[in-house]
Amino acid sequence: MESKTLIALAVICLAGTTAFAATSNYIKSSCATVTYPALCEQSLSPYAKTIQSSPSQLARTALAVSLKRSQSAQAYLNKLKRFKGLKPRERSAIGDCLEEVSDSLDRVSKSIQELKTCDKVKGQEFTWHMSNAQTWVSSALTDENTCMDGFGGRAMEGKIKTSVRAQITSVAHVTSNALALVNNFAQKKH
Repeated sequence: MESKTLIALAVICLAGTTAFAATSNYIKSSCATVTYPALCEQSLSPYAKTIQSSPSQLARTALAVSLKRSQSAQAYLNKLKRFKGLKPRERSAIGDCLEEVSDSLDRVSKSIQELKTCDKVKGQEFTWHMSNAQTWVSSALTDENTCMDGFGGRAMEGKIKTSVRAQITSVAHVTSNALALVNNFAQKKH
């Protein structure tokens, strides 16, 4: 009786391992198509159980990762803006950047809602909602890139610019990956 139980447990464990490996391979192969594949794989692998092998869930999870990074960047910029040693131009650039990040957050949130709708519709309605999602994510990426515009010029060089750039680059990279995965999802549905 004990050997049958051990065999059953081994089969269950093996099946779970195989399912996880298949999901990990799905994420890895999907991430191979994006601009930042290592970041894609690293940021989405913790959600393998949720993603499974679903292009829709993969795209929504990538957007959720982008949303979370944007929220972290927003919190960081809010703290940085209250720093006493800022030059007026730095404070202004951070304020402008905060507006862009806020717009980006709004656009990514809208994209997630559009993708949820895409799961429920077909044909032209799917195409319309998918186009909306793609437009919102693309606009979010533009907002993130625009954020750094206020830090142009030699007078703005220094630790503040470097730290803001690190935050915004992190957000922009995961958003770029999310856009690629949304576009891949759109192609698979047609």
